[in-house]
Amino acid sequence: MTVPPPRPEGLGPVSGSGSGRPGAGHQARAVRLGPRSIAALALISAIGVMAFGWPLLADSASGLAHSKDAPWLFAALLPMLLAVVVATIADTGLDAKAIAMLGVLAAAGAAMRPLGAGTAGIEPMFFLMVLSGRVLGPGFGFVLGSVAMFASALLTGGVGPWMPFQMLTMGWVSMGAGLLPGPDRLRGRGELAMLAAYGAVSAVLYGLVMNLQGWPYIAGLTSGVSFVPGDPLNQNLARYLAYCLATSLGWDLPRALVTVILTFTLGGTVLKALRRATRRAAFDVPASFAPESPGGAAASR
Repeated sequence: MTVPPPRPEGLGPVSGSGSGRPGAGHQARAVRLGPRSIAALALISAIGVMAFGWPLLADSASGLAHSKDAPWLFAALLPMLLAVVVATIADTGLDAKAIAMLGVLAAAGAAMRPLGAGTAGIEPMFFLMVLSGRVLGPGFGFVLGSVAMFASALLTGGVGPWMPFQMLTMGWVSMGAGLLPGPDRLRGRGELAMLAAYGAVSAVLYGLVMNLQGWPYIAGLTSGVSFVPGDPLNQNLARYLAYCLATSLGWDLPRALVTVILTFTLGGTVLKALRRATRRAAFDVPASFAPESPGGAAASR
């Protein structure tokens, strides 16, 4: 009896056979979010909204509205919560291949951040985080954004009470890119235009959100832009917007412009490289071991 030659290692069944490697149009995901991971992300996001927005969300009669310790309490709480979320996602979805890719992309993002050091809003790190989140999905994107920001803080000496807030916000940026529509269908200029628009908006929103972290306790500001504990929401919101216009918009808009330029000039190449790497990593192909039949073993000898 003639025994067919064994299938070369690493090749799954032909697309459409109902198992194995997905079809060519399928977007691979390095992390498949399960119920535990989704619950952890929802929890840290809700707490993050409270951590950033407590000056605007707290009722004027509450003790929190008059507290000077709230930013420091959130700064102490967020690192522990971020560690729990990253550990939960890793426990439910990150295998050795995904961890290796996470390490490479986080190192690349951390290395890109000092290139501009935030000068005049030149931060190429945003471009890489957006494209990586798009290709590798929201779960991987959140972990990548948090880890890359942590690594860059260590690299640039930017460790402080603001660091966990930066980690959470960058995690949101990269996760949001993974939630954009058409991951399996949209390609070419249309996809680049969508990613450029998202990158521009997220770059500006990153600055607006991060301003909330330091605005309540930065001393020496004029009454027109400083946080006033216990004041109505509309008045504090007006002061906050004036604070953003006066202090950070000159950095946020150039950051958005740099992200758009890099997306249109390098985005196509980077997307192809990331997708090629995910295909070769074969995140969606389950590992299986089948016992060898006695006849096959005899024939192979």
